Amino acid sequence: MSMTGAAYQKCINPDCGAEFDCGQAMFKCPQCGELLDIRYNWDKIEVPGKLSDFAKRWANKDRPLDFSGVWRFRELLSFCEDKYKVTIGEGQTILQQNDAVAEYAEVNPGRLYLQYEGLNPSGSFKDNGMAAAFSHAKMVGAASSACASTGNTSASVALYAHSCGVKCTVFIGSGRIAFGKLSQSMDYGAQTIQILGDFDDCMRQVQDVCTKLGLYLLNSLNPFRLEGQKAIMYRIIEGLGWTTPDWIVVPGGNLGNSSAFGKAFYELKQLGLIERIPRMAIINATGADTLTDLVNNKKLTWNDGKVDQTIIDEYYADLTARNFSPHTCASAIEISRPVNLKKCLRSIEICDGVVRAVTDEEIVDAKAIIGKYGLGCEPASAVTIAGLKHLRAENIIGGDERIACVLTGHPLKDPNVTVNYHKEKQGQFNNPPIEAPNDLDAIIKLIKN
Repeated sequence: MSMTGAAYQKCINPDCGAEFDCGQAMFKCPQCGELLDIRYNWDKIEVPGKLSDFAKRWANKDRPLDFSGVWRFRELLSFCEDKYKVTIGEGQTILQQNDAVAEYAEVNPGRLYLQYEGLNPSGSFKDNGMAAAFSHAKMVGAASSACASTGNTSASVALYAHSCGVKCTVFIGSGRIAFGKLSQSMDYGAQTIQILGDFDDCMRQVQDVCTKLGLYLLNSLNPFRLEGQKAIMYRIIEGLGWTTPDWIVVPGGNLGNSSAFGKAFYELKQLGLIERIPRMAIINATGADTLTDLVNNKKLTWNDGKVDQTIIDEYYADLTARNFSPHTCASAIEISRPVNLKKCLRSIEICDGVVRAVTDEEIVDAKAIIGKYGLGCEPASAVTIAGLKHLRAENIIGGDERIACVLTGHPLKDPNVTVNYHKEKQGQFNNPPIEAPNDLDAIIKLIKN
């Protein structure tokens, strides 16, 4: 069908290409089962002539949509009317130029920037996506919602659901969630169901539950959620004086961010709002490195949307045959069957991207460095610095290139990893507490040393 409004949904499968209006809630193409995109009829949207025009909204702190770090860019994700838009103040993040962390990664002074998403209301980047997804949920009149989660999604869904009067249920894997994140979903009032399985099991269950019960799905299969996550890139550009970096470095996982970021840059270039598209590095943990293996070893590519499904099917069948379950201290990216794989392959093509995997030891060391010299972050965020260190050693990223690493979540999301690293002296940057007798002279002696 031909879509006459400002926005519509379109199947990413070029052999299907079915289109649907935005008044429908669906998380897969009903005709072929593939992922959906949000597309725009840009001639129907009053997009500013240059990106810096968005800056004037900073002055309107009393207007919630202008204060939002998502909705102040609303013309670039114009799929619903303002009356439906949900915000609880997401996107008040900072882009921190950091020479100490740069030195660790062997990047020249003045060239490394940390995009800190831990300042969002629920403490992670997910709030960007939920602002958009819950706006669509309101638009379609959803009363109940659900998600599968390794932690951050459940926290964000729970927070946004109850801020706009939508019931929510979150599915988590048995023993596979950081306590900092679990505490949030419980505290924010979500119904939490713990499945005896890992995230991939939860993901399968939640899709079936949403289909059978008509619940609104809030995982990154939801194309409206990814629209909100585009705003992270807009804010990086904003933080660089409305210019693009040379590289974006982002954690892998379910691949929603990398998918959204590539789409954001493609659209900005299409609109003439940026001159060039940055390159992208997507970093996984070695214990959950599906994308790394498929792209680097199996040579899987976007191929104009004609992705070789046989390679994926064979790979997943092997995971099943081996009863493989991913394991990494970076629980947020502990995923072996990423739902946005194909959209991510498209982003790799758009951004001339590279994919790497780093060990848990490298992750916790990088996390300690970020904590010591930066703003602190959850383990999954630290893969960006660990991965950057690899790419510098390979000379794929130059020392004088301008690099923005996305730190996806707050350090208190997973305090156990941090405490264990330091107390148990798990890495070279450990900083354990020192036991002291209850004696003034002994304490003073320790401090002087």
